[in-house]
Amino acid sequence: MIAWQRQHGRHDLPWQNTRDPYRIWVSEIMLQQTQVATVIPYYQRFMAHFPSIASLAAADEEAVLTHWSGLGYYARARNLHAAARQIVARHQGVFPDTVEAIAALPGIGPSTAAAIAAFAFGVRGAILDGNVKRVLTRCFGIEGFPGDKAVEAKLWALAASLLPDADIERYTQGLMDLGATLCTRAQPRCDDCPLNEQCVARRDNRIAQLPTPKLKKTIPERETVMLILRRGDEVLLEKRPAQGIWGSLWSFPEVAPEVVLNSYLQSRFGIQAERVAQLPPLVHTFTHFRLTIRSLVVWVSKPDAAHPGTMWLDRIDAHGAALPTPVRRLLDLLD
Repeated sequence: MIAWQRQHGRHDLPWQNTRDPYRIWVSEIMLQQTQVATVIPYYQRFMAHFPSIASLAAADEEAVLTHWSGLGYYARARNLHAAARQIVARHQGVFPDTVEAIAALPGIGPSTAAAIAAFAFGVRGAILDGNVKRVLTRCFGIEGFPGDKAVEAKLWALAASLLPDADIERYTQGLMDLGATLCTRAQPRCDDCPLNEQCVARRDNRIAQLPTPKLKKTIPERETVMLILRRGDEVLLEKRPAQGIWGSLWSFPEVAPEVVLNSYLQSRFGIQAERVAQLPPLVHTFTHFRLTIRSLVVWVSKPDAAHPGTMWLDRIDAHGAALPTPVRRLLDLLD
């Protein structure tokens, strides 16, 4: 694995070739459930704006979410921000250098902690992200869904038993690279794999069956109605609660399908609808459910006063706010 990574692995990603734990940490959090190609431009912009732990800790949450906007899974950004403040408060601004201390920070699990410790400090520790689970289950013929506790425990023990005595950084990167570039979910490049001679899945022609998939469940369907309130070229954005989906982001107001529009507008914002149009439904899929957004574009009268937790922005300027991806897509539909 180490020899293969040295010759064929990835070496020029923006967060590589550094021992800076801050840069490594930010990349590992962004890469959770997100492809490398998607992460790179976000990472570069984020690091340009928050070049250090101190700068991230000193920022307000709004700025952090704005620079994360569009990357999804926003709890990652809030945890990153909280962890930076914790490092400043409890570690004098110095990133901790043990797996246990790193894992104690908000939003960092044992696999991410081990990866950061390996790349930043050369500490030996097993990683077990989705790519590594796929490599191990195929190579060693591990049956069962990797998310099941018993199977995951077996994989953790196996991952720990395989750790080399030296060059943990290259070994860890090699595992990640192998899963990302060769041992992919679909159409793996087995002929190029350094493990192909010992791979049980390849030997038994079970590559498509491993890892064992999770039993499929019907994805719940949800619906909501968003009001795109317009006043000339301005739109109204409302800050969402800190908890729940899109926590602390700016969004269009949501209402129940049966809402009486003018009564709601008058009581909530002190405005009246002057004209109403409807956009095509927008479907957005989360990890655990699918959301259909039905949107009403409502041209309204000038409000009597400002309302806490809301702001009117030019629809072009609104793109610079911390918005969920579906809200950004709806903005793009406005003429």
